[in-house]
Amino acid sequence: MPDSAYCIAINMDPAKVVNVLEGTMSPNLRKEAENQLEQMHKIAGFAPLLLQLIMSEEVQMSVRQSGAIYLKNLCTQSWHDRTDRDGTPIPDVFSIHENDRAILRENIVEAIIHAPDIIRSQLTVIVNNIIKHDYPGKWPAVVDKISLHLQSDNPRSWMGSLMTLYQLVKNYEFKKVNDRGPLIAAMKIFLPVMLQLFQRFMEDHSAASALLQKQLLKILYALIQYSLPMELLNQETLDEWMKILRYVIESSVPEDTLQVDELERPDLPWWKCKKWAMHFLARVFERYGSPGSVTKEYNDFAEFFLKRYAVGILQVIFKILEGYHNNVYVAPRVLQQALHFLDQAVSHSHTWKVLKGVYHDILKNIIFPLMCFTDEDQEVWDDDPHEYIRIKFDVFEDFLSPVSAAQCLLHSASSKRKQVLQKTMGLCYGVLTQSANNSDTTRSKDGALHIIGSLGDTLLKRKMYKDQLELMLVTHVIPEFRSSFGYMRARACWVVQHFSEAKIRKKESMTAITDGLKFLLINDKDLPVRVEAAMALQSFLTNQEAAEKHCIPHVRPIVQALLQLVHETENDDLTSVVQKVICLFCEHVIPYAVEITEKLTMTFLKVVEGAAKSEGDGAGDGEDSNEEKALTAMSILNTIETILEMMEEERDITIQLEGIVAPLVAHVLKNRIMEYYEEILSLMASLTCQAISPPMWEALPLISDVFDDDGYDYFTDMVPCLHNFCTIDTPTLLSTPKYLEIIYSMCKRVLETQAGDDPESHAAKLLEVIILQCHGQIDQCIPLFVEAALARLTREVKLSELRTMCLQVVIAALYYNPALLLQTLENMRFPNTSEAISEQFFRQWINDVDCFLGIHDRRLCVLGLCTLLDLPSRPSCVNELSPQIIPSFILLFQGLVRAYKVRGEDSNSDSSDSSDDEEEEEDGAFEHEELASDEDEIDEESAEYLEMLQKKAGEGDDDEDEDGETLLEAFSTSLEAEETSIDEFVAFKNVFSSLESRDPIWYNQLMSGLSEEQRKALQEIYVLADQRQAAAESKKIEKTGGYQFNSTNVPASFNFGASMPTTLSP
Repeated sequence: MPDSAYCIAINMDPAKVVNVLEGTMSPNLRKEAENQLEQMHKIAGFAPLLLQLIMSEEVQMSVRQSGAIYLKNLCTQSWHDRTDRDGTPIPDVFSIHENDRAILRENIVEAIIHAPDIIRSQLTVIVNNIIKHDYPGKWPAVVDKISLHLQSDNPRSWMGSLMTLYQLVKNYEFKKVNDRGPLIAAMKIFLPVMLQLFQRFMEDHSAASALLQKQLLKILYALIQYSLPMELLNQETLDEWMKILRYVIESSVPEDTLQVDELERPDLPWWKCKKWAMHFLARVFERYGSPGSVTKEYNDFAEFFLKRYAVGILQVIFKILEGYHNNVYVAPRVLQQALHFLDQAVSHSHTWKVLKGVYHDILKNIIFPLMCFTDEDQEVWDDDPHEYIRIKFDVFEDFLSPVSAAQCLLHSASSKRKQVLQKTMGLCYGVLTQSANNSDTTRSKDGALHIIGSLGDTLLKRKMYKDQLELMLVTHVIPEFRSSFGYMRARACWVVQHFSEAKIRKKESMTAITDGLKFLLINDKDLPVRVEAAMALQSFLTNQEAAEKHCIPHVRPIVQALLQLVHETENDDLTSVVQKVICLFCEHVIPYAVEITEKLTMTFLKVVEGAAKSEGDGAGDGEDSNEEKALTAMSILNTIETILEMMEEERDITIQLEGIVAPLVAHVLKNRIMEYYEEILSLMASLTCQAISPPMWEALPLISDVFDDDGYDYFTDMVPCLHNFCTIDTPTLLSTPKYLEIIYSMCKRVLETQAGDDPESHAAKLLEVIILQCHGQIDQCIPLFVEAALARLTREVKLSELRTMCLQVVIAALYYNPALLLQTLENMRFPNTSEAISEQFFRQWINDVDCFLGIHDRRLCVLGLCTLLDLPSRPSCVNELSPQIIPSFILLFQGLVRAYKVRGEDSNSDSSDSSDDEEEEEDGAFEHEELASDEDEIDEESAEYLEMLQKKAGEGDDDEDEDGETLLEAFSTSLEAEETSIDEFVAFKNVFSSLESRDPIWYNQLMSGLSEEQRKALQEIYVLADQRQAAAESKKIEKTGGYQFNSTNVPASFNFGASMPTTLSP
C-alpha cells in the first residue's frame, strides 16, 4: 500500500524520529534516544507519524520494528484519559491527543492488513487496546471497516480484517452475558460472512488457506469460550459449522508435511486448524453440551448437542485414534483434545454406549502406550535432566499434554463405569508379572505402574483393592528402588507418593519404603530420581506417622539433600517439600536452622540473579522461565519465614538468623525487586515480632525509601512490620524522632492521596496504635495525627470501616488527653465549613456508633465515651447529644457480648472427625458412584456452583461478620495488653455511678429519656461489670499463687486412733 495513505501533516521531521529510533538499538545511544522519545511522544501528531514510519518500506525493518514496539507501549499506557474513581481527570498524566487517536483509528485496520507479519503482531495489540476503550462509543465504524475488507477479493485483506475481528471478540471473551451486547450485534453481521468465507477456503488446500481457516476457528472459539450466544448459533447455523469442523478434522494433511521434523509439525497451519476445531468441540461439549452438569440456561442445548452431534464426533475421534495406533502422525494437541472429548463422553449413557465397545482397545492401544516411558523421554532425561523435571512439574504442560488427557480419561472411566477398573487392573497385572527384564518390558512395567498410580485415589476407596495395596507395593514397587533403569526408580517413588495414604501394616514394609526413599534422595546419581524421591518422602512422612522415627537420625542429610535439590533445580514444588519437612521435624532441625537458612539465602540470591540475567539477555523463553524462578524465590522466602517462626523461642538462634537474612532483605529493597516485596515485608514482620535489633531499625528508612519510590501500593504489606516498630520497641521509636516521623509521613501520604479504602484504613489504624501505645509521651504529635484523620473525613468515604478508623484516631486522642484533643479541635479549621470541627466530630461519632464492630473498636468507643462523660467541662454539642449517649453505650455493650461469645466459640471449636467413619462412608459411596451403561452422571453440585458464581458476579459481597473480630484487630494496641487492660464494663459502671453523686444534673439529663427496656439493659450491664470484676480479681489472685490464709498451729502429726473429744466446742 502506498505511504501516502498514512501521510500526516505535522510539524515534525520524520528523519529525526527515524534517527532516534535507530539510537534505541545502540547500547551507547539508547538512554539518550529514550529520553528524546519521552519528550517527542507528547507532541501532537507524534503517534500518527510513528505509524506512517512503521508502514514505510523506505525505512529499515529493524527501525520499523522498534517504532511498532514503541507505538504499542504508548497506546497501551496512554490511549485513554486517566481519571480517578470519581471520574475526575487526573492532571499531569499524559494521554494521546484525541485528534491523533482519531487518525490512528482511521488507519489502524489498513495498517494491520498491509503490515509484514513481524510488525503486524504489535499492531494487533494496538487495535485490541483501541477497541477496549473506544468500541462501540467512539469507534462503531470498526465493524464497517472489517466488513468491507472481508468482502474484498484480496486474501491479505481477509487475514488483516480477521485478525482485527479476533481482537474485537477477545475484548468480550470474559465479559458477562449482559455486557456482550455490542459483540453480539457485530457477530450477527460477521458470523454468516465467516461461514461463507470458510466454505470458500475449503476448496483451497494451500497453507495460506489453512492459516485463514485457523483464524476463523480462533474467532469462533473465543466467541463461545465462556458464554454460548444461542441467539447466533441456531440449529441451522450450528449444523453448518459442525459440517465444517468435521471436514477440518477428517481432511488429510498434505503428504509433503511428513518431510517436516516431527517437533515442528504441530506448528503447520493444517494441524493448527485441526487443533482449534477439536478444541471448539471439546469446549462446547464440556461447558454447554453435558446434561446434568450445565447451568439451567443451557439445559435444552445440552440435550440437543448430546443427541444430535456427540456420537458423530465420537466416530470422527475413533478414526483419529485408529490412525494414531497405526503410526499415522497426529499432533499432540489434537490427540489431547480428542481424549478430552472422550473423557466428557464417559459421563453420559448416550455416548458411553458407543464408547464402551471400543474403550478396552483405546486403553490397550492408546492410553497404555501414552503412559509408558518413551524414547523422547529418555533423550530429555539424558541430555537435559533439568528440562525433564521442568516438564514433569509444569502444570501448564500437564494441561496441554496427551498423557494428562489419557490419565483423565482413564480415571473417569475406571471410577465412573462398572467393570472398567477390574479390566484395567487385569491389564496392569498381566504386564507386571512378565518374567522378561529387558528395555521393552521395563517400559511396559513403567506404563502399568503409571496407570496404577493415576488410579490411586480410586483404589484407596475400593475394599477389594485397598487391602492389597501394601502387597502391591512390596511386590512390584519396592524392588524397583534398585532398578538399573533410572526412570523405573523415579516411577517407584512416584507410585509411593500416590499411595502414601495406604495402610502399611508390616513394620518391614514401612522400613523398606522409608529407607528406600531416603537412600534415593541422598545417593541416587540421576537428578529426576532424587526429585521424585523428595516428593514421595515428604508425602509418605506426612501420611505415615510410623515412618518419622526412621528418618529422625538422618534429618540433617535429608534436609541437606533437599536444599541441594532446590539450589540445583530451582523448583517451586521442592521448596514446599523443604518447608513441610522442616515443620515435621521441628525439634530436630533447631541445631541446623542456621545452616539451612544460609543455604536457602544462597539459593534465593542465585535464583534472583539468574532471573535478572535472563531478563537482561532477552532470552526467548525468558518470561516463562522468570515466572518459574519468581515462584521458587517466593517459596524460599516463605520457607525462611517458617524457620524464623519456629525459632521464636530460641532468641540466640534468631539473632544469628537475622544476620543471615538481613542482607537478603536489603538486596531486594535496595534493588527494588518488586516481585518479592510482599514476602520480604512479611519476613521483616517475623524478624521484628519479638525484639528489634539495631540493624532492623536501620531498615526502617529503607522501607520508607521503597514506599516513596515504587512501593506505595505495598503499604498494607508494610503495616505489620511498621506495627512491630511501634509496639515491640516503643522506647527506641520515641527516643529517635526520625523513626516516628517516617511512619507518620507514610500514613499521612496514604490518607492524602486516595490510595483506596483498605490502605487508608490501615494508615489510620497505625496512627491509632501509636497514640494508644505512647500514652502521655507524644503530645506534640496528637494535633498532626488528628488533623490527618479528620482531613480524610472531609472527602468522600465509601466504606464505613475507613470512616470508623479515622474516628478512632480522634477517639484514641480523646482517651490519651481530653484537654489536648479539645484544644486541637478548637484550633483546627477546614475549608468549606462554618461548623466547629469539634461539633462535627462528636455528631459523626455518635451517629456512627453502630458502625463500630468487633471487640477492640467497640471497647475503644466505650472508653472514649466514658472519658467524654467524665469531663468536668463538656463541649455544648455533647449536652445536645445526651439523649443518644446511653443508648449508644447499650448498643456497644450488646455488640461486645456477642463478639466475646463468638471469640469464645472460635477458641473452643473442635473440627476433629472420625477417620474410620469417613472410610466406611467412602467405601459405601464409591459403590454407588459407579454407573451402569444406561446411567448418566448428574453433577448437580457443579451446575449449582456455576450458577452461584454467575449470580455472585453481578452482586457485591458487602456482608461483614459484625460479631466477630475485624481484620484490623490483628494489629494489637496497649488496650489488649493483659497487664494494662482496662475492663470497659467496669470502667463504664464506675464512671456512670460516680456521676449520680458528682454531677446529678448531667446524670439525670443522660437518664431522662430512657425507656423501661433501656433501663433494664443498663442494669444488665452493671451486673456484667460486677461479674467481670470478680472474675478478674480471682484470676489475679490465682496468678500470685492462690488464696492466702492466716497461719494457724497445725500439729506435726495426727493420731487418728485417739478417742473423739466429748464436744466440738473450742
